[in-house]
Amino acid sequence: MDHTGELQVSYRGDPAKLFPLALGTGVLGVITLGIYRFWAKARIRRHVWGQVRVGDDAMEFTGTGLEMFLGFLMAVVVLAVYLAVVQLILFAVGIRFVFDPQNEMQEIAQGISIALSFLAVLPLMLFAAYRARRYKLARTRFRGIRFAMENAAGGYMLRGLIYLLLTVVSLGLLWPLMTYRLEAYMTERTWYGGARFRQGGRWTGLYSAYFHVVVGIVMIGLSVLVAIGGSPGLSGFLGALGAVWGMIGLVIYRVRAFGYLMATKEMDGGLGFRAAPRAGRVVWLYIKGVFIVGLLGGVASAIIFAPLGTMMAGVEEPSALLQVEIAVMGVVAYLLLLTVFGALALVFISQPILGHFVGSVTVTGAEAIDAVRQRVSDRGADAEGLADALDMGGAF
Repeated sequence: MDHTGELQVSYRGDPAKLFPLALGTGVLGVITLGIYRFWAKARIRRHVWGQVRVGDDAMEFTGTGLEMFLGFLMAVVVLAVYLAVVQLILFAVGIRFVFDPQNEMQEIAQGISIALSFLAVLPLMLFAAYRARRYKLARTRFRGIRFAMENAAGGYMLRGLIYLLLTVVSLGLLWPLMTYRLEAYMTERTWYGGARFRQGGRWTGLYSAYFHVVVGIVMIGLSVLVAIGGSPGLSGFLGALGAVWGMIGLVIYRVRAFGYLMATKEMDGGLGFRAAPRAGRVVWLYIKGVFIVGLLGGVASAIIFAPLGTMMAGVEEPSALLQVEIAVMGVVAYLLLLTVFGALALVFISQPILGHFVGSVTVTGAEAIDAVRQRVSDRGADAEGLADALDMGGAF
């Protein structure tokens, strides 16, 4: 710790180290039909966490693949029972999913069934988001001290549904309210050892970051009014411009919202943060990463599918056995290609963007860390199994 009481946060990731790890664990996942992916996630997190430095001290991830795998199995059972109950309720009120609709009424019934099924899963998605963050924190240590998060996923789920409804009713104008309140709810239930975090600031402080999203929403609204007025050409132009402006604005919002929310967090003892991520830098890292992934992925595609093409060349009437062999090789080649693209995206897109966000943070009042004492281990975290079952999990 230096004399100013400030510590710079940095990310020291090396593509030459992460890529072999991501590719190797991904191949093992293919070989084990996806079972190894939980152990792969644990290994990647241990590597990534270890590259995050606060001053000269590294973060540490202590989660295991086994506990994530068991959590996933438990979550799948819960999810299956929940969805079965939802479908029974829909069937009881006369709404059922039609696999092959034959008329307009059956198509409408199919659409309503799909929409209501999604809405029924939405509370679980919010519940899973909180539990996933809780698990990551419970398995993260810094200087030997554990992070933790209170068991309050139910409250987060209810608040998330309310704020989401307000956002929809307001046509997106209250999105900053939802962002701030949900982040504050999680932050104020987060601990580092025996020290608690708190979220400062105000939700209205996010509106300067939300400006371009509002412009996009207004343009789309104008396009609707213009369409009603009988100018479809101008309406289409305004709608397309509004959509693009809004998407770019959403990137700007997420980057600046991270900076604002991080800069207004504090921990018992006076510890705080400064953060200044740049939206332009994030966009550039994404574009550059997509280009590199596309280029290297194209080369990998040619290499992976070359043996299959060689086998098929010159075969006019393949036997049934050869057709099966070609089909199996095609599936394996496709899965390997997905694995390569996943590893490339992790190394050249996710890691640089993560590095930029992490490197934009400075810890202030860092002397407060020395006064923190250990906290009892949180063994109630459910290994984010529900997030995996809902396909919300990620390498980080």
